[in-house]
Amino acid sequence: MDYFEVRDLHVAIEGKEILRGASLSVKQGEVHAIMGPNGSGKSTLAFVMLGHPKYAVTKGEVLLRGKNVLEMKPEERAKAGMFLSFQYPFEISGLKFSKFLFEAYKARFPQEKTNVIQFQKLLNEKISQLQMNEEFAKRELNVGFSGGEKKRSEILQMLVLKPELAILDETDSGLDIDSLKLVSSAVNHMRSPNFSAIVITHYNRILKHLQPDIVHVMVDGRIVESGSRELAEKIEEKGYAKLYNVAEAKS
Repeated sequence: MDYFEVRDLHVAIEGKEILRGASLSVKQGEVHAIMGPNGSGKSTLAFVMLGHPKYAVTKGEVLLRGKNVLEMKPEERAKAGMFLSFQYPFEISGLKFSKFLFEAYKARFPQEKTNVIQFQKLLNEKISQLQMNEEFAKRELNVGFSGGEKKRSEILQMLVLKPELAILDETDSGLDIDSLKLVSSAVNHMRSPNFSAIVITHYNRILKHLQPDIVHVMVDGRIVESGSRELAEKIEEKGYAKLYNVAEAKS
């Protein structure tokens, strides 16, 4: 049995079908990439995996270690080790970043009984790893953050919460080359038999740093091709329209 599976997933929003039988499987320790043109359903897939309420699953399963997570609440999925890095992270005024992350850490690892001092040490270590200032954690969650700071905030959460399965939804968008390398380095640092990731991206540049095990192409709500990282290079060279007749798929 694969560690994580999406089986024949059909999803609609306000009566419009977005996913039309998406399927993929991830083994423990693997990093997968999902590429595809705008509107192909990549972000929808990410949101459904973590339980966004506005999407209606009409058919299919999402299995984590053989258990259908569609039957779990979003917070239960997070506690089970799933993590989503948002393409557009939310801002929450009045909530200090470190407080938010401490509460999330306690919920994720209730058995550890970590106190504030112990957590602050852990947090500072991860902040240093991302070459950020410790003052960063004292700010309100994502309020006034630049685009790059918001993306580093997401990766910092991932490093602290140590998910077993991370879904990164266009974390690379808007990043300069130095931030891109740091983000990629953080993901690579976590690679182990106990960590798997699904990276959603438009660009081959982050994949050059991540070296994913498998690249998938999503068109019109389905995975239409899977292969090695050379598949991303082929897409970069020829484009989606030429390879997959995207215009016809969207009609």
